[in-house]
Amino acid sequence: MKLTLTNVREIKRNASPLTKAVCDFVIRRWHDYTDKKRIFTEVLSHGCVSGCVAELIYTNDIAAFYEKYQQDIQRLLMEVMREVSTYNPKDILREWNERDMFAEDTDNQTLLAWFSFEETLWRISQRFECLQ
Repeated sequence: MKLTLTNVREIKRNASPLTKAVCDFVIRRWHDYTDKKRIFTEVLSHGCVSGCVAELIYTNDIAAFYEKYQQDIQRLLMEVMREVSTYNPKDILREWNERDMFAEDTDNQTLLAWFSFEETLWRISQRFECLQ
């Protein structure tokens, strides 16, 4: 599929709430880039930790994102853990605090929010031939 704004909107149409939020990020950034691939590659190369996703910089914003998409985030984490045959989030998220297995503290919530955003953006990117 070609990387077009129409196609991003089409992906968003029947998506999970988390995927819709990530599509909204792409849509909001669309006119900021002449090379539309960079919307994806900046985040996928540098990660949310770099500050390239303005919505996921401040602790309060990250906690709100985590709270809003918690079910989708947990589903995605379980899916990825199954794919790599692990049952320990620390195997995927190196800085995971094992004393906070239920992500009640903001450190693990931040890791999960960033992980879910990046993984979802990567999955969206794989639908576009120019990003595979």
